[in-house]
Amino acid sequence: MFDTPLAPTLDAGSGTDTGTSTDLPASVRALFPILVQRIHGHPLAYLDNAATTQLPLPVLEAMRRFEEHDRANIHRGVHRLSQRATDAFEQARSDLKRFVGANAGHELVFTSGTTESLNLVAHGLSAPQLGGAVLQPGDEIIVSGLEHHANLVPWQQAARRSGATLRVLLPDAQGRLHPQDLQALLTPRTRLLAVTACSNAIGETPPYAALLALAAQAGALTVLDAAQAMAHAVPALSALDCDFMAFSGHKMYGPMGTGALVGRRAALERLAPLRYGGDMVEWVTYADAQFAALPSRLEGGTPNVAGAIGMAAAAAFIEHTGRSAIDAHVSALRAHAASGLAAIDGITVLSPQANDSAIVSFVAHNAHPHDIGTLLDEQGIAVRTGHHCAQPLLDHLGLGPTTRASFALYNSHAEVERLLAGVARALEVLQ
Repeated sequence: MFDTPLAPTLDAGSGTDTGTSTDLPASVRALFPILVQRIHGHPLAYLDNAATTQLPLPVLEAMRRFEEHDRANIHRGVHRLSQRATDAFEQARSDLKRFVGANAGHELVFTSGTTESLNLVAHGLSAPQLGGAVLQPGDEIIVSGLEHHANLVPWQQAARRSGATLRVLLPDAQGRLHPQDLQALLTPRTRLLAVTACSNAIGETPPYAALLALAAQAGALTVLDAAQAMAHAVPALSALDCDFMAFSGHKMYGPMGTGALVGRRAALERLAPLRYGGDMVEWVTYADAQFAALPSRLEGGTPNVAGAIGMAAAAAFIEHTGRSAIDAHVSALRAHAASGLAAIDGITVLSPQANDSAIVSFVAHNAHPHDIGTLLDEQGIAVRTGHHCAQPLLDHLGLGPTTRASFALYNSHAEVERLLAGVARALEVLQ
């Protein structure tokens, strides 16, 4: 599939300190052209992967090859380029369905990202349609308290639109969700549970499989925001009680502006379309229209064909490199960073127990995260600061904005050491 060499398999090891037993081969990092640059004279340590991962050469090459040789609009075209583009687009769909463990009862809809995917579900269940909206007055929607705004605000709007009640499954003081707390919230009126596979703000990985199963047993639809899992801890969809799963290409070494909603066909059939127009209809008159079958019915308009091909190439890159090896590698980096940060006077690490994620967030006494982030940038270290689109969660934990470092397969323990030294130096300057 690729002309550009793929990454060798990672040797993930088991170390979590300053050693190199969990560092990746240099040849892997060499596949990411952006990482060779220097920032303020320092080598770039890109630790903002929860926001966006970088693109490897195999993904760039797959997209370039499509644009140079097969670029055409898909479906219904009888000329050769259109047929080749259609085949490539549908092959990308099949490859991604296999990547997430979908089976014959699932379908995948291409979107612009996790945000559009979640909005598609929330709108689709609450918008008026033939037979009425799925969500009705008196129904109850449960969202977890760990959610990104993209898995909260759409449900706020869906509740207002439908007359349903929105309930929140709050985490404990350490940011953990507990199945028994969900059990207490479930009622005969519960129609839906929305939960994340990993908190983008604090790195907590909730027991989402158990939470989804409880909601499904209560007769509710289930929604999983898997954006932060796709780069390393990919959920096996067929093994989950999950009706809808959303994810983004740009968080799994793929292009920006790409994503997918994958779920049970029977659940997807219940959604009112979010976009109306070309390619989502079977026929149209001046007075009416007949919508197409899935997945076209939910993919109105010209799709990002090159982006879909890039997403599939990213999935292939992850599989070739090794999911378990990537997972072990980034978890070791997170554990190293969390323990090192906790040892710095004045630092509080959020969810210190969450070493199965790739995200570590922290707050510093008497130092604002934006100032820390600016001083780290002067040393070539890229992190993210603020509320991370999860303000209700950080307010609930009583923390305010944080500094967040997040890791990918191309990061190293040496970069973690640079982060730790950079934070210590920033605190000396600021305090």
